[in-house]
Amino acid sequence: MANASGTPAPQLTLQDFKAETIRGTAGYFRVGQTRAGAWWFIDPAEQGFFSRGVNAVNRTGSTAGRAAKPGAYAAAVDALHGTQEPQVFVETVLVRLNAWRCNTLGAWTTPEFFDRGTAFLELLDFRSAAPETTIKLAGANVPDVFDPRWVDACERRAEERCGLRALSRDLIGYFTDNEPGWAQPSSEAGVMDGEAGRVERPSLLQICLSLEPSFPAYHAAWEFTLAAHGGELATLARAWGAALPNKEALRQLTLADTALLSAGYLRDQERFTREFARRYFAVTAAAIRRHDPHHLILGCRFGGEPAAAILAECLAPNVDVLSLNPDYDAPLEGVEACHRAHGMPVLLGEFGWTGDAFTKRSRPDEPRGQTTVERMLARGRAGLERMVAHPAVVGYAWPRWADRAEQQPPFGEGLVHIDDREAREHTELLTDINDRVAILRLAATDPVKP
Repeated sequence: MANASGTPAPQLTLQDFKAETIRGTAGYFRVGQTRAGAWWFIDPAEQGFFSRGVNAVNRTGSTAGRAAKPGAYAAAVDALHGTQEPQVFVETVLVRLNAWRCNTLGAWTTPEFFDRGTAFLELLDFRSAAPETTIKLAGANVPDVFDPRWVDACERRAEERCGLRALSRDLIGYFTDNEPGWAQPSSEAGVMDGEAGRVERPSLLQICLSLEPSFPAYHAAWEFTLAAHGGELATLARAWGAALPNKEALRQLTLADTALLSAGYLRDQERFTREFARRYFAVTAAAIRRHDPHHLILGCRFGGEPAAAILAECLAPNVDVLSLNPDYDAPLEGVEACHRAHGMPVLLGEFGWTGDAFTKRSRPDEPRGQTTVERMLARGRAGLERMVAHPAVVGYAWPRWADRAEQQPPFGEGLVHIDDREAREHTELLTDINDRVAILRLAATDPVKP
């Protein structure tokens, strides 16, 4: 395939990959590392594939996906394309995506777009498969991985979604969830308190110890913790440097949003988090593999750099590719952290340039007199080019297909506006970068480049 300039795009074949690194089933999308050291997807035709996606491709333009309710964008689509032949809209969207050199339908794309010749990703949302088992306390938002009801619900969700797509040649793989709240003692768990700086919130072990006894995670956490301290609460309290005359005292600390942060507690917190993460990734992978042994598992879409204890358990064969929605103020740091975990490839769950990191605060090294739009596009170009050239990155997705209703061009997140007009302020630059992805990546990993 040639790029917009008419120059043939470089193409990788199976012979360019180190055989021992390839994960997946032949004839379906796989992932592997080239002899030059870069990770790529490998398409069913056994050629290198870099995923250039767009999220939330659906008739509502919403990240609610299947559960979305019609709004302003849906009304515009109905007026333009009618409601009698829904495939007219689908075909129109696919033509536009191809023109912008986007080759993947990202998370929250609805099934009418699937298996029509364009690669796609499926978000399984295991966390919501059994809502009654979800742990929502002090910033945590994760399934109770110790609850048999959640395990059974994962099996049903995988049977429903994965069994249906097991033979698809267009499906790249499955995300298990979107941005679970792992409640780690890090930037994920901290909140800003004005000029006072960052305030840590309770982390996962403390939260599980503070749940109602109806949660299996409550009993698992207490068994896990007391076993390491001779079965005595008093011994545990001394090791943590905390006044804990009884279990209720710990619950009250958590309800008051007071975090345990002693070295003794943090050691136990890390050990418990690893066990929690191990169960999460093992259960979800097993459910997927039982109903679809062919496609890649892309793990959960992490919201920012994950904690080391979680990354330690996020590895093959339970996870084939790490998925990251990066912190735009330091996106490469998140990629590097994920890649360091077992040398894993990284898929960017979203990357766009409409947020504050790209529009605010002029820098000394930037041209004087730039407009906000010029600054946004210049930073966006530089940022996305750096990300796609990173040898660990196997793809990215633009945040969403359509603007949110409250957003105003040219700072909307969509590639189309609410009235379905093309967002040229984004698509022209995006097309240019998409067109040069292979060149950027191969230049970055070419051992003979100057």
